[in-house]
Amino acid sequence: MNNDQLEKFKDESSKRILSYENNHSLQESRKILFEEMNKVKYFYNFFWLGVPIIQSPQDMQAWQEIVWEVKPDLIIETGIAWGGSILFSASLLKLLEVCGEIENGEVIGIDIDIRSHTKDIINNHPMSKCITMFEGSSVDNKILEKIKHIAGSKKRILIMLDSNHTHEHVLAELKTYAPLVSLGSYIIAQDTIVEDLSDDCVVDRPWCKGNNPKTAVFEFLKNNSDFEIDKNIESKIMLTNSPDGFLKRIK
Repeated sequence: MNNDQLEKFKDESSKRILSYENNHSLQESRKILFEEMNKVKYFYNFFWLGVPIIQSPQDMQAWQEIVWEVKPDLIIETGIAWGGSILFSASLLKLLEVCGEIENGEVIGIDIDIRSHTKDIINNHPMSKCITMFEGSSVDNKILEKIKHIAGSKKRILIMLDSNHTHEHVLAELKTYAPLVSLGSYIIAQDTIVEDLSDDCVVDRPWCKGNNPKTAVFEFLKNNSDFEIDKNIESKIMLTNSPDGFLKRIK
């Protein structure tokens, strides 16, 4: 496939993606399917390099496309859980290194409680050399100073927020981490879908409709014109946990 053929393929893809938003039958089916998948914990069924990765496979496809586009040498993720996501990010940075796109890619993972089994898994994994984990709140000043020290030597930074999903916490994360995002890169707020799900889909959590990452995103954007929602990504993958959560730095 030469460059002309590739550009033609991309153009055809873009036209298809644009048509999805106004396809009401498709969108209604998507909503029903997503809710049913969420009820049966579909997103808890997947692994990356042998480690649980509690994410939508479609979101991971979007994540790798973003990583290839941005070519970050630092990815920051708040929220670690089992560690599959930071391993996914680390492996993508290794691929960028192999392709000669970046040098010395690093991943930082922050979690209020990094469980002992997660520490063992990550520390003994082949990808561990490019991963740094900090235990504590993602908005704690002491941790932020450590992150800024690492970030100071990096060229392009990409960020994913996937820790405490309350409005207050996510808004604090957005305000804290947005200044680190490189021009053309992204800060992604995970689980904005909470605002769109029916009430019985979110149980035993401190977040809910009206108090979640999506409400934090909209509040953040009221006073920050440096970012805009990239609707093209969610239109493409459709089954995303992060509708309105892909924020691209435009200035």
